[in-house]
Amino acid sequence: MSDPALWTALADPHRRAIVALLLERPRPVGEIVEACGLSQPSTSKHLKVLREAGLVRVRQEAQRRVYALDPAPIARLDIWLAPYRELWNRSLDALGSRLDETAPDTPEDPAPKD
Repeated sequence: MSDPALWTALADPHRRAIVALLLERPRPVGEIVEACGLSQPSTSKHLKVLREAGLVRVRQEAQRRVYALDPAPIARLDIWLAPYRELWNRSLDALGSRLDETAPDTPEDPAPKD
């Protein structure tokens, strides 16, 4: 994944919160401002970064601007992360096996203590 704008956009916790919010459904700017607890100018700046990175799209509905996620960059990020996810899963599987080998024999359903 060689798009630094995508990484920069996702590095900020406020922008990640906006992305998570838009994952639920498209929202007008006012709802995003209210849900994130940021000022309108600050929210607009974050939305601009997300839009320039290609993570969100905006459409005009009468007087409102409605933002929605663009799934394409997220899909590219998912593809890029796949080998790392596999490496992580193998490491967790190995850890689980090691813990199973070293765990003391204990009954699965211990008797309740009085």
